[in-house]
Amino acid sequence: MIHDYLPWLLSAITIYMTILAGNKSRYAWLIGLGNQALWLVWIVTVGAWGLLPMNVALWFVYARNHWKWTRT
Repeated sequence: MIHDYLPWLLSAITIYMTILAGNKSRYAWLIGLGNQALWLVWIVTVGAWGLLPMNVALWFVYARNHWKWTRT
């Protein structure tokens, strides 16, 4: 069930987060971090281990971006 429906949710959140980032919303990166947690669930559930490096890298990128956008 997760492997059937979670990709739809992940896609919707990614699109929403990208729109928020384009609008310079400070919450975009927090939503992105939450989305990466869901990505990790999907990666582990379906065994898509090749996506794990992307997931780990985006945790760092989104956390960095959030920190940079909110420190001013």
